Amino acid sequence: MFPERRQRSFLDTRVLSRLSGFPLFARTPMLGSVSGRHPSPHRGSSVEFAEYRKYVPGDDLRRLDWRAYGRSDRFYVKEFEADTNLRCCLVLDTSGSMGYGSKEVTKIEYARRLAGGIAHLAIQQGDAAGVACVAGGIVRNLPPRRNPAHLSSLYDVLEQAQPKGETRIDEVLHELAETVRQRAFVVILSDLFIEPRRLAGGFQHLRFRRHDVAVFHLLDPKELSFDFRRPTRFLDMEGGPALFADPSEIAERYRKAIGGYLDDLKQVMLESAVDYHRVGIDEDYEQTLMRFLIGRARGKGAR
Repeated sequence: MFPERRQRSFLDTRVLSRLSGFPLFARTPMLGSVSGRHPSPHRGSSVEFAEYRKYVPGDDLRRLDWRAYGRSDRFYVKEFEADTNLRCCLVLDTSGSMGYGSKEVTKIEYARRLAGGIAHLAIQQGDAAGVACVAGGIVRNLPPRRNPAHLSSLYDVLEQAQPKGETRIDEVLHELAETVRQRAFVVILSDLFIEPRRLAGGFQHLRFRRHDVAVFHLLDPKELSFDFRRPTRFLDMEGGPALFADPSEIAERYRKAIGGYLDDLKQVMLESAVDYHRVGIDEDYEQTLMRFLIGRARGKGAR
C-alpha cells in the first residue's frame, strides 16, 4: 500500500508499526468525500441508528419502518448515522525559534517526527493528509490527499523545512481558516512564542469554520527550567536583539513570566475548545503520539 522506501531521519518504522494499532479519530463531524470512520453531520447507511423522521412523498419506501407503522398507524423513516473520511491539515511552524534545542533534538526535528507519524496513520486508515509550513506567512503548502503515493511528497516537504524568520502564526491561522475547504482536522505544531491573546482570534476563527483543531505546543526543557549557570548571551532566533545577562539575576522574573504565559495560553485553549498538548522535546515522541491518539479515541463520536 505504501510505496515509501527512502530512509527518512525523522521516521522510525518500528514506532510507526507499534502506533498503527491506534486509530486516529476526529472529535467533531467531518465532511469527507468517501466512506470512512469519522462522524458526519449527514444521515447515511452506517449501522448506528440516528432518529425517526416522518415520511414525506418521495422518500424511498424501502426505508419505511413497518413496526413503527404498526404501533402508531403513521409512516416513519428510520435514519442512520453516516461515517466519512477526514482531511488532516498539518501546520508546521518553521520560524527561527523552532531551530532551538538544548540537547540533540531541536523543536523542528521533534515536530517532523510527530507530523510524519500522524500523516502516516491518517493515510493508512484511508484519510487525506497535507502539510503547510508557516512562519511570517504560509511558506509552503501541500494540500491533503489520500493517495498513499502522496505520503512521499509530504515527507519531502517535512524534510526540506528549515527554521527561518519570524513567526506571525496568529495571522496565518486566520488565513488557514479562510483557505482550508470544508471541515478539516487541523494539527498545529509550534512553540507558540506569541502573546496568547493574539492567538485566541485565530483559534476561534478555525473553530467557527467548524475545523477540529489540535495543538502540539513544543518546548525545550531549558525554556521551562531556565537553569543556566553562567553569564550568558541570549540570542533571539527570529532576528531580535541579543541580551547578555547573568541568569541568577533574571531567573526568578523569567520563571514568573513564563508561568503567567503558560497559564494564559491554557485559558485561551480552553475557551477556544482546542485539543491542546504541551510537550517537552526531551519526551519520547512515541509516548506523546500514543497519549494523543488515546485521548482522541475517548472523545470521538460527537456529531
